[in-house]
Amino acid sequence: MVLTGCDGVHSVVGRWLGLGVVADSGRVAVRVLFVHPQGHGLKTETQQSLTSGVRAGFVPLDDKHTYWFLICPSPSKGAGIAGLATALALKRTGVESFLVLERAEELRTSGSALALFPNAGLALESLGISHKLASIYAPFQKGYVTNVDNGVTQEINYSLFNGGAGFRPGVINRKALLKALAEELPHNSIRFSSKLTAIETKTHEGSSIAVIHMKDGTIIKTKVLIGCDGVHSVVGRWLGLSEVVDSGRVAVRVLSVYPEGHGLKTDNQQFVTSGIRAGFIPLDDKHIYWYLICPAPSKGTELETDPKETQREILENHAKNLPKKFKDVVERSDFSTLSWAPLKFRYPWQVMFGNLNKENVAVAGDAMHPMTPDLGQGGCTALEDAVVLGRHIGTSFIQNGGVIVPKEIPQVLSNYVEERRLRVSSLILGSYVAGWVQQRNSAVIKYLRDVFFYKYLGRIAAGAVCFDCGKLPSIHEDKGELKKIK
Repeated sequence: MVLTGCDGVHSVVGRWLGLGVVADSGRVAVRVLFVHPQGHGLKTETQQSLTSGVRAGFVPLDDKHTYWFLICPSPSKGAGIAGLATALALKRTGVESFLVLERAEELRTSGSALALFPNAGLALESLGISHKLASIYAPFQKGYVTNVDNGVTQEINYSLFNGGAGFRPGVINRKALLKALAEELPHNSIRFSSKLTAIETKTHEGSSIAVIHMKDGTIIKTKVLIGCDGVHSVVGRWLGLSEVVDSGRVAVRVLSVYPEGHGLKTDNQQFVTSGIRAGFIPLDDKHIYWYLICPAPSKGTELETDPKETQREILENHAKNLPKKFKDVVERSDFSTLSWAPLKFRYPWQVMFGNLNKENVAVAGDAMHPMTPDLGQGGCTALEDAVVLGRHIGTSFIQNGGVIVPKEIPQVLSNYVEERRLRVSSLILGSYVAGWVQQRNSAVIKYLRDVFFYKYLGRIAAGAVCFDCGKLPSIHEDKGELKKIK
Protein backbone atom coordinates (compact mmCIF):
# COMPACT_ATOMS: atom_id res chain seq x y z
CA MET A 1 0.00 0.00 0.00
CA VAL A 2 1.27 3.46 -0.93
CA LEU A 3 -0.25 6.80 0.09
CA THR A 4 0.41 9.72 -2.23
CA GLY A 5 -1.04 13.03 -1.12
CA CYS A 6 -2.58 14.90 -4.05
CA ASP A 7 -4.93 16.86 -1.81
CA GLY A 8 -4.07 20.36 -2.93
CA VAL A 9 -2.56 23.52 -1.52
CA HIS A 10 -3.74 22.93 2.06
CA SER A 11 -2.69 19.28 2.00
CA VAL A 12 -3.42 17.16 5.06
CA VAL A 13 -0.73 14.73 3.91
CA GLY A 14 1.71 17.59 3.50
CA ARG A 15 1.06 18.81 7.06
CA TRP A 16 1.61 15.26 8.34
CA LEU A 17 4.96 15.22 6.50
CA GLY A 18 5.91 18.44 8.25
CA LEU A 19 5.67 20.78 5.28
CA GLY A 20 5.17 24.40 6.28
CA VAL A 21 2.04 26.39 5.56
CA VAL A 22 2.04 27.74 2.01
CA ALA A 23 3.10 31.35 1.63
CA ASP A 24 0.72 33.95 0.29
CA SER A 25 1.81 36.02 -2.70
CA GLY A 26 -0.28 38.98 -1.60
CA ARG A 27 -2.34 38.81 -4.78
CA VAL A 28 -5.77 37.52 -5.74
CA ALA A 29 -6.84 36.13 -9.11
CA VAL A 30 -10.07 35.92 -11.08
CA ARG A 31 -10.33 33.20 -13.76
CA VAL A 32 -13.37 32.77 -16.03
CA LEU A 33 -14.48 31.12 -19.28
CA PHE A 34 -16.35 33.40 -21.67
CA VAL A 35 -18.77 31.90 -24.20
CA HIS A 36 -19.29 33.19 -27.77
CA PRO A 37 -22.21 31.13 -29.20
CA GLN A 38 -21.70 32.61 -32.67
CA GLY A 39 -17.90 32.29 -32.48
CA HIS A 40 -15.30 34.90 -31.54
CA GLY A 41 -13.23 35.01 -34.72
CA LEU A 42 -9.95 35.45 -32.80
CA LYS A 43 -6.61 33.80 -33.37
CA THR A 44 -5.28 31.50 -30.64
CA GLU A 45 -2.93 34.15 -29.30
CA THR A 46 -2.30 35.03 -25.66
CA GLN A 47 -3.15 38.67 -24.94
CA GLN A 48 -1.86 40.25 -21.70
CA SER A 49 -1.94 43.78 -20.27
CA LEU A 50 0.08 45.15 -17.34
CA THR A 51 -0.59 48.27 -15.25
CA SER A 52 0.42 49.30 -11.70
CA GLY A 53 0.32 45.90 -10.04
CA VAL A 54 -2.54 44.52 -12.14
CA ARG A 55 -2.10 41.84 -14.82
CA ALA A 56 -4.95 40.72 -17.05
CA GLY A 57 -5.38 38.81 -20.26
CA PHE A 58 -7.30 36.32 -22.36
CA VAL A 59 -6.62 33.23 -24.51
CA PRO A 60 -9.03 31.61 -27.02
CA LEU A 61 -9.62 27.93 -26.18
CA ASP A 62 -11.54 27.10 -29.33
CA ASP A 63 -13.75 29.01 -31.76
CA LYS A 64 -16.51 29.57 -29.14
CA HIS A 65 -14.69 29.91 -25.81
CA THR A 66 -12.08 32.32 -24.42
CA TYR A 67 -10.36 32.03 -21.06
CA TRP A 68 -9.65 35.32 -19.27
CA PHE A 69 -7.93 36.21 -16.02
CA LEU A 70 -7.08 39.16 -13.79
CA ILE A 71 -4.51 39.28 -10.96
CA CYS A 72 -4.40 42.19 -8.52
CA PRO A 73 -3.50 43.22 -4.90
CA SER A 74 -4.71 45.71 -2.22
CA PRO A 75 -5.30 44.87 1.45
CA SER A 76 -7.32 46.48 4.23
CA LYS A 77 -6.11 45.35 7.68
CA GLY A 78 -8.72 44.01 10.10
CA ALA A 79 -12.09 42.27 9.71
CA GLY A 80 -13.93 44.08 12.46
CA ILE A 81 -16.64 46.64 11.76
CA ALA A 82 -14.22 49.27 10.42
CA GLY A 83 -12.32 46.85 8.17
CA LEU A 84 -15.37 45.19 6.65
CA ALA A 85 -17.25 48.47 6.24
CA THR A 86 -14.22 50.10 4.59
CA ALA A 87 -13.90 47.20 2.16
CA LEU A 88 -17.60 47.46 1.36
CA ALA A 89 -17.34 51.23 0.85
CA LEU A 90 -14.54 50.66 -1.66
CA LYS A 91 -16.60 48.02 -3.45
CA ARG A 92 -19.58 50.36 -3.69
CA THR A 93 -17.43 52.98 -5.43
CA GLY A 94 -16.17 50.46 -7.98
CA VAL A 95 -12.83 49.49 -6.40
CA GLU A 96 -12.66 45.72 -6.80
CA SER A 97 -9.03 45.08 -5.89
CA PHE A 98 -8.94 44.81 -2.10
CA LEU A 99 -8.07 42.25 0.54
CA VAL A 100 -9.10 42.26 4.21
CA LEU A 101 -6.51 40.68 6.52
CA GLU A 102 -7.88 39.36 9.81
CA ARG A 103 -5.63 37.91 12.53
CA ALA A 104 -8.42 35.78 14.02
CA GLU A 105 -9.60 32.48 12.56
CA GLU A 106 -13.12 33.82 11.99
CA LEU A 107 -15.13 37.04 12.20
CA ARG A 108 -14.58 38.85 15.49
CA THR A 109 -17.68 38.83 17.71
CA SER A 110 -16.49 40.23 21.06
CA GLY A 111 -18.90 42.70 22.61
CA SER A 112 -22.07 40.62 22.07
CA ALA A 113 -24.16 43.55 20.87
CA LEU A 114 -23.68 47.03 19.52
CA ALA A 115 -25.61 50.27 19.97
CA LEU A 116 -26.53 52.02 16.74
CA PHE A 117 -27.62 55.65 16.52
CA PRO A 118 -28.88 57.74 13.57
CA ASN A 119 -25.32 58.54 12.45
CA ALA A 120 -24.73 54.79 12.07
CA GLY A 121 -28.05 54.46 10.26
CA LEU A 122 -26.99 57.07 7.70
CA ALA A 123 -23.64 55.32 7.21
CA LEU A 124 -25.33 51.92 6.75
CA GLU A 125 -27.69 53.48 4.23
CA SER A 126 -24.70 54.82 2.27
CA LEU A 127 -23.12 51.36 2.38
CA GLY A 128 -26.33 49.87 1.00
CA ILE A 129 -27.12 47.37 3.75
CA SER A 130 -29.62 49.15 6.02
CA HIS A 131 -32.46 47.10 4.48
CA LYS A 132 -30.74 43.86 5.52
CA LEU A 133 -30.80 44.82 9.19
CA ALA A 134 -34.50 45.63 9.56
CA SER A 135 -35.44 42.15 10.78
CA ILE A 136 -32.55 41.83 13.25
CA TYR A 137 -32.38 45.39 14.61
CA ALA A 138 -34.13 46.28 17.88
CA PRO A 139 -34.87 50.03 18.20
CA PHE A 140 -35.37 51.42 21.69
CA GLN A 141 -38.96 52.11 22.69
CA LYS A 142 -38.04 54.03 25.83
CA GLY A 143 -34.98 54.60 27.98
CA TYR A 144 -34.71 54.77 31.76
CA VAL A 145 -31.82 55.57 34.12
CA THR A 146 -32.37 54.58 37.75
CA ASN A 147 -30.23 55.90 40.59
CA VAL A 148 -30.17 52.86 42.84
CA ASP A 149 -29.03 54.91 45.85
CA ASN A 150 -32.13 57.11 45.98
CA GLY A 151 -34.56 55.24 43.73
CA VAL A 152 -35.05 58.16 41.34
CA THR A 153 -35.64 57.15 37.71
CA GLN A 154 -35.10 59.52 34.78
CA GLU A 155 -36.64 58.84 31.37
CA ILE A 156 -34.52 59.39 28.24
CA ASN A 157 -36.41 61.06 25.41
CA TYR A 158 -35.41 59.18 22.25
CA SER A 159 -37.67 61.37 20.11
CA LEU A 160 -34.76 63.83 20.08
CA PHE A 161 -32.72 61.26 18.14
CA ASN A 162 -34.70 61.55 14.93
CA GLY A 163 -31.92 61.62 12.37
CA GLY A 164 -31.12 59.03 9.75
CA ALA A 165 -34.36 59.32 7.79
CA GLY A 166 -36.37 57.83 10.65
CA PHE A 167 -33.60 55.54 11.95
CA ARG A 168 -34.20 55.13 15.69
CA PRO A 169 -31.46 54.32 18.23
CA GLY A 170 -31.27 50.67 19.20
CA VAL A 171 -29.06 47.60 19.46
CA ILE A 172 -27.99 44.86 17.11
CA ASN A 173 -26.19 41.57 17.55
CA ARG A 174 -22.56 42.36 16.71
CA LYS A 175 -22.04 39.08 14.88
CA ALA A 176 -25.14 39.72 12.76
CA LEU A 177 -23.81 43.12 11.68
CA LEU A 178 -20.40 41.69 10.79
CA LYS A 179 -22.09 38.91 8.82
CA ALA A 180 -24.26 41.43 6.95
CA LEU A 181 -21.15 43.40 5.95
CA ALA A 182 -19.10 40.33 5.04
CA GLU A 183 -21.86 38.87 2.86
CA GLU A 184 -21.60 41.88 0.55
CA LEU A 185 -17.90 41.33 -0.13
CA PRO A 186 -16.46 39.12 -2.88
CA HIS A 187 -15.62 35.53 -2.04
CA ASN A 188 -12.08 35.13 -0.65
CA SER A 189 -11.70 38.88 -0.06
CA ILE A 190 -11.23 38.19 3.69
CA ARG A 191 -8.12 36.25 4.68
CA PHE A 192 -8.21 34.91 8.24
CA SER A 193 -5.29 33.87 10.50
CA SER A 194 -3.24 36.74 9.07
CA LYS A 195 -1.01 38.36 11.69
CA LEU A 196 0.92 41.44 10.65
CA THR A 197 4.42 41.75 12.14
CA ALA A 198 6.08 44.64 10.31
CA ILE A 199 5.40 47.45 7.84
CA GLU A 200 7.71 49.38 5.57
CA THR A 201 7.26 51.70 2.62
CA LYS A 202 9.22 51.66 -0.60
CA THR A 203 9.28 53.73 -3.76
CA HIS A 204 8.02 51.95 -6.85
CA GLU A 205 7.86 53.73 -10.20
CA GLY A 206 8.07 57.08 -8.45
CA SER A 207 5.28 56.38 -5.93
CA SER A 208 5.14 54.97 -2.41
CA ILE A 209 3.92 51.43 -1.79
CA ALA A 210 3.41 49.68 1.54
CA VAL A 211 5.21 46.39 2.15
CA ILE A 212 3.51 44.23 4.78
CA HIS A 213 5.31 41.36 6.50
CA MET A 214 3.10 38.61 7.94
CA LYS A 215 3.93 36.16 10.72
CA ASP A 216 3.87 33.19 8.33
CA GLY A 217 6.54 34.79 6.15
CA THR A 218 4.18 36.22 3.56
CA ILE A 219 5.16 39.59 2.10
CA ILE A 220 2.39 41.72 0.58
CA LYS A 221 2.90 44.87 -1.46
CA THR A 222 0.00 47.29 -1.79
CA LYS A 223 -0.86 50.77 -3.07
CA VAL A 224 -3.00 51.53 0.00
CA LEU A 225 -2.88 50.15 3.55
CA ILE A 226 -5.69 51.01 5.96
CA GLY A 227 -5.13 49.83 9.53
CA CYS A 228 -8.44 48.73 11.07
CA ASP A 229 -6.63 46.50 13.55
CA GLY A 230 -8.15 47.72 16.79
CA VAL A 231 -7.05 49.38 19.99
CA HIS A 232 -3.52 47.92 19.95
CA SER A 233 -2.99 48.69 16.27
CA VAL A 234 0.26 47.59 14.65
CA VAL A 235 -0.38 50.12 11.89
CA GLY A 236 -1.01 52.85 14.48
CA ARG A 237 2.29 52.12 16.21
CA TRP A 238 4.09 52.27 12.86
CA LEU A 239 2.54 55.71 12.30
CA GLY A 240 3.90 56.83 15.67
CA LEU A 241 0.65 56.89 17.64
CA SER A 242 1.15 56.43 21.37
CA GLU A 243 -0.31 53.51 23.28
CA VAL A 244 -3.91 53.83 24.43
CA VAL A 245 -4.71 54.98 27.97
CA ASP A 246 -6.48 52.89 30.59
CA SER A 247 -9.65 54.59 31.83
CA GLY A 248 -9.49 52.85 35.19
CA ARG A 249 -12.73 50.99 34.45
CA VAL A 250 -13.61 47.55 33.09
CA ALA A 251 -16.72 46.34 31.29
CA VAL A 252 -18.46 43.00 31.02
CA ARG A 253 -20.81 42.48 28.06
CA VAL A 254 -22.96 39.38 27.62
CA LEU A 255 -26.05 38.01 25.88
CA SER A 256 -28.65 36.25 28.03
CA VAL A 257 -30.92 33.62 26.50
CA TYR A 258 -34.62 32.96 27.15
CA PRO A 259 -35.66 29.88 25.11
CA GLU A 260 -39.34 30.43 26.00
CA GLY A 261 -39.19 34.22 25.54
CA HIS A 262 -38.65 37.02 28.06
CA GLY A 263 -41.81 39.09 27.47
CA LEU A 264 -40.06 42.44 27.90
CA LYS A 265 -40.38 45.60 25.83
CA THR A 266 -37.29 46.87 23.99
CA ASP A 267 -36.61 49.51 26.64
CA ASN A 268 -33.09 50.62 27.49
CA GLN A 269 -32.77 50.06 31.25
CA GLN A 270 -29.77 51.53 33.08
CA PHE A 271 -28.81 51.47 36.76
CA VAL A 272 -26.24 53.70 38.47
CA THR A 273 -24.76 53.30 41.95
CA SER A 274 -21.45 53.93 43.70
CA GLY A 275 -19.15 53.97 40.68
CA ILE A 276 -21.04 51.21 38.87
CA ARG A 277 -23.19 51.54 35.76
CA ALA A 278 -25.14 48.57 34.45
CA GLY A 279 -28.04 47.91 32.15
CA PHE A 280 -29.87 45.59 29.81
CA ILE A 281 -31.64 45.86 26.44
CA PRO A 282 -33.72 43.15 24.71
CA LEU A 283 -32.32 42.24 21.28
CA ASP A 284 -35.32 40.14 20.26
CA ASP A 285 -37.96 38.07 22.03
CA LYS A 286 -35.41 35.47 23.23
CA HIS A 287 -32.18 37.40 23.79
CA ILE A 288 -31.22 40.25 26.12
CA TYR A 289 -27.93 42.13 25.96
CA TRP A 290 -26.59 43.23 29.32
CA TYR A 291 -23.48 45.06 30.48
CA LEU A 292 -21.81 46.27 33.64
CA ILE A 293 -19.07 48.89 33.96
CA CYS A 294 -17.15 49.18 37.21
CA PRO A 295 -13.78 50.35 38.58
CA ALA A 296 -10.85 48.21 37.49
CA PRO A 297 -9.32 45.79 40.02
CA SER A 298 -6.34 47.02 41.99
CA LYS A 299 -3.07 47.12 40.11
CA GLY A 300 -1.54 43.68 39.69
CA THR A 301 -4.89 41.90 39.98
CA GLU A 302 -5.86 39.93 36.90
CA LEU A 303 -9.38 39.99 35.49
CA GLU A 304 -11.29 36.77 36.03
CA THR A 305 -11.09 34.60 32.91
CA ASP A 306 -13.51 31.83 33.86
CA PRO A 307 -17.02 32.87 32.69
CA LYS A 308 -18.82 31.21 35.60
CA GLU A 309 -16.50 32.90 38.08
CA THR A 310 -17.09 36.21 36.33
CA GLN A 311 -20.84 35.71 36.68
CA ARG A 312 -20.46 34.86 40.36
CA GLU A 313 -18.27 37.92 40.96
CA ILE A 314 -20.81 40.15 39.22
CA LEU A 315 -23.75 38.81 41.24
CA GLU A 316 -22.02 38.68 44.64
CA ASN A 317 -20.01 41.90 44.43
CA HIS A 318 -20.61 44.44 41.67
CA ALA A 319 -24.34 43.85 41.23
CA LYS A 320 -25.27 43.01 44.80
CA ASN A 321 -27.13 46.32 45.27
CA LEU A 322 -28.73 46.37 41.82
CA PRO A 323 -32.41 45.51 41.25
CA LYS A 324 -33.53 41.89 41.08
CA LYS A 325 -34.62 42.27 37.45
CA PHE A 326 -31.01 42.98 36.47
CA LYS A 327 -29.70 40.01 38.46
CA ASP A 328 -32.29 37.76 36.82
CA VAL A 329 -30.91 38.73 33.41
CA VAL A 330 -27.35 37.99 34.58
CA GLU A 331 -28.46 34.52 35.72
CA ARG A 332 -29.44 33.70 32.12
CA SER A 333 -26.01 34.53 30.64
CA ASP A 334 -24.69 32.70 27.60
CA PHE A 335 -21.03 32.36 28.56
CA SER A 336 -19.90 31.94 24.96
CA THR A 337 -20.76 35.60 24.33
CA LEU A 338 -19.02 37.00 27.41
CA SER A 339 -16.49 39.81 27.03
CA TRP A 340 -14.69 41.13 30.14
CA ALA A 341 -12.05 43.75 29.41
CA PRO A 342 -10.58 47.08 30.52
CA LEU A 343 -11.92 50.22 28.85
CA LYS A 344 -9.21 52.12 27.01
CA PHE A 345 -9.12 55.32 25.00
CA ARG A 346 -6.74 57.62 23.16
CA TYR A 347 -6.21 61.15 24.41
CA PRO A 348 -8.27 63.43 22.13
CA TRP A 349 -5.34 65.79 21.51
CA GLN A 350 -3.29 62.86 20.18
CA VAL A 351 -6.01 62.22 17.61
CA MET A 352 -6.41 65.92 16.88
CA PHE A 353 -2.71 66.55 16.27
CA GLY A 354 -1.09 63.10 15.90
CA ASN A 355 0.10 61.23 12.82
CA LEU A 356 -2.98 59.37 11.59
CA ASN A 357 -1.57 58.83 8.12
CA LYS A 358 1.77 58.68 6.36
CA GLU A 359 2.33 58.33 2.62
CA ASN A 360 -0.12 55.59 1.54
CA VAL A 361 -0.91 54.29 5.06
CA ALA A 362 -3.72 55.40 7.41
CA VAL A 363 -5.88 54.10 10.26
CA ALA A 364 -9.63 53.86 10.91
CA GLY A 365 -11.99 52.71 13.65
CA ASP A 366 -10.50 51.82 17.03
CA ALA A 367 -7.03 51.93 15.50
CA MET A 368 -7.55 55.68 15.10
CA HIS A 369 -9.93 56.75 17.87
CA PRO A 370 -10.58 54.20 20.66
CA MET A 371 -13.11 55.64 23.10
CA THR A 372 -15.07 54.55 26.15
CA PRO A 373 -18.61 53.25 25.46
CA ASP A 374 -20.48 55.91 27.44
CA LEU A 375 -22.06 57.55 24.38
CA GLY A 376 -22.32 54.30 22.42
CA GLN A 377 -20.29 55.72 19.53
CA GLY A 378 -17.38 53.30 18.99
CA GLY A 379 -19.04 51.19 16.31
CA CYS A 380 -21.01 54.12 14.91
CA THR A 381 -17.89 56.18 14.22
CA ALA A 382 -16.17 53.17 12.63
CA LEU A 383 -19.03 53.05 10.11
CA GLU A 384 -18.64 56.79 9.55
CA ASP A 385 -14.90 56.32 8.92
CA ALA A 386 -15.64 53.72 6.26
CA VAL A 387 -17.98 56.01 4.33
CA VAL A 388 -15.69 59.04 4.53
CA LEU A 389 -12.62 57.02 3.52
CA GLY A 390 -14.56 55.30 0.75
CA ARG A 391 -15.72 58.68 -0.50
CA HIS A 392 -12.21 60.11 -0.74
CA ILE A 393 -10.60 57.03 -2.32
CA GLY A 394 -13.63 56.37 -4.51
CA THR A 395 -13.75 59.92 -5.86
CA SER A 396 -10.09 59.73 -6.88
CA PHE A 397 -10.66 56.28 -8.38
CA ILE A 398 -13.64 57.41 -10.46
CA GLN A 399 -12.07 60.68 -11.60
CA ASN A 400 -9.04 58.74 -12.84
CA GLY A 401 -11.10 56.44 -15.01
CA GLY A 402 -11.38 53.53 -12.59
CA VAL A 403 -7.72 53.46 -11.57
CA ILE A 404 -6.07 54.06 -8.18
CA VAL A 405 -3.25 56.47 -8.92
CA PRO A 406 -0.49 55.89 -6.32
CA LYS A 407 0.80 59.48 -6.50
CA GLU A 408 -2.59 60.80 -5.39
CA ILE A 409 -3.06 58.46 -2.42
CA PRO A 410 -1.04 60.45 0.18
CA GLN A 411 -3.20 63.53 -0.40
CA VAL A 412 -6.39 61.45 -0.54
CA LEU A 413 -5.61 59.92 2.87
CA SER A 414 -4.63 63.32 4.29
CA ASN A 415 -8.01 64.72 3.23
CA TYR A 416 -9.78 61.80 4.91
CA VAL A 417 -7.84 62.23 8.14
CA GLU A 418 -8.39 65.99 8.31
CA GLU A 419 -12.13 65.49 7.84
CA ARG A 420 -12.26 63.05 10.76
CA ARG A 421 -9.95 64.65 13.35
CA LEU A 422 -12.31 67.12 15.04
CA ARG A 423 -15.32 64.83 14.84
CA VAL A 424 -13.75 61.82 16.57
CA SER A 425 -11.65 63.86 19.03
CA SER A 426 -14.78 65.54 20.36
CA LEU A 427 -16.52 62.17 20.73
CA ILE A 428 -13.59 60.71 22.68
CA LEU A 429 -13.80 63.68 25.06
CA GLY A 430 -17.59 63.56 25.28
CA SER A 431 -17.62 59.83 25.99
CA TYR A 432 -15.03 60.17 28.75
CA VAL A 433 -16.89 63.06 30.42
CA ALA A 434 -20.22 61.19 30.21
CA GLY A 435 -18.68 58.18 31.93
CA TRP A 436 -16.95 60.31 34.53
CA VAL A 437 -20.16 62.13 35.46
CA GLN A 438 -22.24 58.97 35.68
CA GLN A 439 -19.85 57.06 37.92
CA ARG A 440 -18.55 59.70 40.33
CA ASN A 441 -20.02 59.74 43.83
CA SER A 442 -19.33 63.13 45.38
CA ALA A 443 -22.41 65.01 46.59
CA VAL A 444 -21.89 67.80 44.05
CA ILE A 445 -21.49 65.44 41.10
CA LYS A 446 -24.51 63.40 42.20
CA TYR A 447 -26.63 66.55 42.38
CA LEU A 448 -25.49 67.82 38.98
CA ARG A 449 -25.96 64.38 37.45
CA ASP A 450 -29.46 63.78 38.80
CA VAL A 451 -30.79 67.31 38.36
CA PHE A 452 -29.15 68.38 35.10
CA PHE A 453 -27.21 65.65 33.29
CA TYR A 454 -29.94 63.06 32.74
CA LYS A 455 -32.55 65.76 32.14
CA TYR A 456 -30.55 67.27 29.30
CA LEU A 457 -28.63 64.17 28.16
CA GLY A 458 -30.79 63.78 25.06
CA ARG A 459 -30.22 67.34 23.93
CA ILE A 460 -26.50 67.11 24.70
CA ALA A 461 -26.04 63.93 22.70
CA ALA A 462 -28.54 64.52 19.88
CA GLY A 463 -26.21 66.70 17.83
CA ALA A 464 -23.38 64.19 18.08
CA VAL A 465 -25.35 61.05 17.28
CA CYS A 466 -27.43 62.51 14.43
CA PHE A 467 -24.31 63.44 12.44
CA ASP A 468 -24.41 62.81 8.68
CA CYS A 469 -21.08 61.52 7.34
CA GLY A 470 -22.19 61.95 3.71
CA LYS A 471 -22.70 59.68 0.73
CA LEU A 472 -20.45 57.52 -1.40
CA PRO A 473 -19.69 58.61 -4.98
CA SER A 474 -20.97 56.62 -7.91
CA ILE A 475 -20.92 56.67 -11.70
CA HIS A 476 -24.16 57.94 -13.22
CA GLU A 477 -25.80 55.00 -14.95
CA ASP A 478 -26.78 57.03 -18.02
CA LYS A 479 -24.02 59.53 -18.60
CA GLY A 480 -21.08 57.89 -16.84
CA GLU A 481 -20.44 61.11 -14.92
CA LEU A 482 -19.44 61.51 -11.29
CA LYS A 483 -22.45 62.35 -9.19
CA LYS A 484 -22.23 65.37 -6.93
CA ILE A 485 -21.30 64.24 -3.45
CA LYS A 486 -20.90 65.90 -0.10
